[in-house]
Amino acid sequence: MNKLQIIGASFLFRGLSPKQLEDIAGIAVEKTFQRGETIFFEGDKGVGFYMVGEGKVKIFKVSPAGKEHILHIFGEGEPFGEVPVFHGQPFPANAEALIKTRTIFFPRDRFIDLVEANPSIALSMLAVLSLRLRRFASQIESLSLKEVPTRLANYLIYLSEEQGNDGVVELDISKGQLASLLGTIPETLSRIFAKMSDEGLIRVNGRSISLLDKDALLAKE
Repeated sequence: MNKLQIIGASFLFRGLSPKQLEDIAGIAVEKTFQRGETIFFEGDKGVGFYMVGEGKVKIFKVSPAGKEHILHIFGEGEPFGEVPVFHGQPFPANAEALIKTRTIFFPRDRFIDLVEANPSIALSMLAVLSLRLRRFASQIESLSLKEVPTRLANYLIYLSEEQGNDGVVELDISKGQLASLLGTIPETLSRIFAKMSDEGLIRVNGRSISLLDKDALLAKE
């Protein structure tokens, strides 16, 4: 894993000079987590933040009844746990490796020193945090105001845009994890997949999903 290459390619640090990227890489620490291993728990002290180097990480909360709800799933080059860097509070959720994952860890104290010396780093982070806030607001709206079929349709379209393929998307998480992300249960999600297939909107082949009628998916309300 090339720390400098991953840091330089990340949206979080896009536009920084080679010297600034080298300074950031200089304080970064590589940490590896096995599948199912906890990276941090909700309430742990926010001593720094992470970036996925290789692998995949889920951010989730657990209800008092023990039910898990996935908030985000992050892949290569995406930061997570960065908010405590600025407000110095504990992590607000849990993080776990979905597969064997190599991360880049940025210690809070050393990163704050870099930000103070290079304010442009803070501007880059503000852009990412603003994007994250808009995405979170959209997720809250979807979970509170939209039915599960619409949530699924929106997610499939989001994946097609993210993966750069309008015709076919690849699910990189299990359907159980997808159900949690969409705020439903696997049985309900399976029924919706089957109904969308019967309607000719999608074709499901394992984790590969063909979007047969994107306009109809966009029109789902």
